[in-house]
Formats: sequence, C-alpha cells, structure tokens
Amino acid sequence: MFSLPILAGGKEHMNSNKKGSKGELELSHILNDYGFTTRRGQQYCGANGDADVIGLPGIHIECKRVERLNLEVAMEQAKSDANENEIPAVFHRKNRKSWNVTLSLDDFMKLYQKGESNG
Repeated sequence: MFSLPILAGGKEHMNSNKKGSKGELELSHILNDYGFTTRRGQQYCGANGDADVIGLPGIHIECKRVERLNLEVAMEQAKSDANENEIPAVFHRKNRKSWNVTLSLDDFMKLYQKGESNG
C-alpha cells in the first residue's frame, strides 16, 4: 500500500500525522530552549491519552500544528486527557506564525496568582 501527496494549488501538503509529529518535536525543542527537559509524549508508546509533549510540570500539553483549529474541541481533548493535578493547555500555531497557548481563564488565574505569590 502507498499514498500519494495531496496537491492543492500546485503545492504539496504535508500529511497531518507527519505535521503533528513535526509540531510536537518543534515545540519540545522550543521548551527545551527555555530550560525545560521535554520530549514528545507519544513517540514511545503510541496514542494513550498522554500529553503530546511531556516535561512542563503540572501542565498537560495538547499540541496542534494546523491551519484550521477548533479550539473548543482541542481544549475538550486536553481536559479529558489531563490528570487531576494537571492544567490542560493547547499549544498551537499556523504556518509561518508564532506559537500560542490557550487555557481556561480559571487555570490562567491559578498560574498568575502562583507567579505573583512567588515574585
């Protein structure tokens, strides 16, 4: 069995699984540059509810490297996969754009207040 690349407007588009894996690896490298020891979560054991990127303590990372993102669906996935002691967050970016992070307002305020009390 083989697959052909999908062509649109004369340009070859990366298959979504490959793009997702590449996005997870890219995000992991960026977080490593910030001083965290991170790695792709599914590279060893396959899809089982693990975070897409592991290594930010207390944060469950759902990584999305897509042009069209349904944030509500992505957040629901992060919430359902997160452990009780983890804050679910969606790290996402489009082509030629910077990374963004989406989390609930309550979780943002928990992180902000924790930072304020440590500062």
